[in-house]
Amino acid sequence: MEIPYTVTARPDTGLYNAKVGIWLFLASEVMLFGGLFSAYIFLRLGATHWPHHILNVPMGLFNTMVLISSSITMVMAWSSLKMRQFSNYRKWLGITLFCGVLFLSVKSVEYKDKFHHYGIILNSGQEITGHLAMTEEEAIHSDVLKIKPDPENAGDFLFQLKSIFSKPEGEEKVLEIPKKEIRWWSNFVPKYNTYLATYFTMTGIHALHILGGLLVLGYFWRPGAALYRTNPEHLANRVEVAGLFWHFVDLVWIFLFPTLYLF
Repeated sequence: MEIPYTVTARPDTGLYNAKVGIWLFLASEVMLFGGLFSAYIFLRLGATHWPHHILNVPMGLFNTMVLISSSITMVMAWSSLKMRQFSNYRKWLGITLFCGVLFLSVKSVEYKDKFHHYGIILNSGQEITGHLAMTEEEAIHSDVLKIKPDPENAGDFLFQLKSIFSKPEGEEKVLEIPKKEIRWWSNFVPKYNTYLATYFTMTGIHALHILGGLLVLGYFWRPGAALYRTNPEHLANRVEVAGLFWHFVDLVWIFLFPTLYLF
């Protein structure tokens, strides 16, 4: 039995079934991300210190341009199907897939940098950030933490802490901080502070949406494209629905980038 209104529009809505379904689904997604953005705003307004400067703005801007480009190629893929240009459809959808993979690759590099970046809160409340000059296992069992401070920290801390030693002038500075002077230390993971908790939550959920979109688009690029031989308009409708989801995910990132990286 053939399911009605998979290609032609329903008389009551003017849309085919899948398009009605995707708009309802996207409405639920708006509520999901709307709740996350609302929580972020309230946490941001109530915070006295919000270290968004630890993010790589050029890398985030590059990812923004990648996703905007992928939205353009997604439209080109769908329009190629509507014009019955199957080879162009495969080309543009392939570029869209490449952009999605590139986005996740850049995001994984950002995540990896956070996992290897550490922050130390001293008993005085002072914060030192940088990279460990020892293995994490050595740091756990040692009475002293050795850290290569970020450039903005290296100058001040040598004068403010009497028990810190550094390499000679001109060489890369390594601070040695006794653990008895440390209140808290960790790499930049969600437990470190509220900002990183919100950053990993929002970008992590967004990355899962990108991954889900890539799986669907990958299916339509290869095995699902076989539908073109029997019902090209049905395939065009499916790709349009997948494209609406992809555009929504891109739009979410356009709001995430300035919210997390700039403000």
